[in-house]
Amino acid sequence: MQRYLGRIAWPTKVTELPESGGRLPDRPASGALILLDEKGETLSSVELARKLETWRDRGMREAQFRIGGADGFDDAQRGEADLLLSFGRATWPHLLARAMLAEQLYRATSVLANHPYHREG
Repeated sequence: MQRYLGRIAWPTKVTELPESGGRLPDRPASGALILLDEKGETLSSVELARKLETWRDRGMREAQFRIGGADGFDDAQRGEADLLLSFGRATWPHLLARAMLAEQLYRATSVLANHPYHREG
């Protein structure tokens, strides 16, 4: 995960909460809230990059991604999100989901910078 986060030109921060208790970070005031959720959309890497680009161009300064706990998110939390994002129908361990998210964020920054890391086809 750190390998990809270290390559992202945008500032990144990872906050891990304990399994029970802990307080979620506040929703970003001028940003998007994205929940990784099995009921979410499955976007291609380019589609995710374009979604981030649109939010950026609208002045959103932050995109906050949350990975749910063992019970996932409730309907109220889902309703508050700007995007429900799924990495497929399988259930992924948190460490793997974080690594996949970090790689997709790096890939998105590469797509938006026209860097050759992402190849279509």
